[in-house]
Amino acid sequence: MEEIIITAQKRAVIGKQVKALRRAGGLPAVIYGSGIKPTPILLNAREAGRTLGSISSSALVTLDVDGERHLALVRDRQRNFLMGTLNHVDFQVVSRTEKLRTGVSLEATGISPVVDNEEGILMTGLEELRVECYPQDLPEKIVVDISGLEKIGDAIYVKDVTPPANVEILEDPEETLFVITAPAAEEILEEAEVEEEGELGEPEVIERGKRDEDEKEE
Repeated sequence: MEEIIITAQKRAVIGKQVKALRRAGGLPAVIYGSGIKPTPILLNAREAGRTLGSISSSALVTLDVDGERHLALVRDRQRNFLMGTLNHVDFQVVSRTEKLRTGVSLEATGISPVVDNEEGILMTGLEELRVECYPQDLPEKIVVDISGLEKIGDAIYVKDVTPPANVEILEDPEETLFVITAPAAEEILEEAEVEEEGELGEPEVIERGKRDEDEKEE
């Protein structure tokens, strides 16, 4: 995988004064972790936003802070609620010689026949899996094939997932990842009510018209 490099510089401005940095196109961040004390840094907001917007939370990045490079994970991304832009980022430095524990996102692939036929609904149990491995073995995502889910009640559990080489999954083996369920009784009832309303729609309109006329006479 291509190395992802993000350039940064140490910053002395902290607290409420960082608003000025944001107005000037900067993105405040902090770097901490293995072999480094928590250090405030500053990124280029446009460049960092473009790079961080295209990677998963388990992707490794190389932070170049004033010429000194650190292997890191993106631990937290705070966003402006209205604009959707990044406000602050936390980076955790990791060591290639030390195992780490983190979450890796799950991605379903394939097509379940029963879902494709609209006879069942795919329900998701977990969105990510907690894993332990060395940084260089950390996958960006774990892909799970759901095409084998052929009938209502079929499920895929943690124990059914084969992790990538040198990666240990820490979740409960019996935890459900994906399961096929029947359409909810409420949904069936709502569909029936909609059909019934459609059949009785004209009388309801007439009744409302009569009521309007009575109100005018009063």
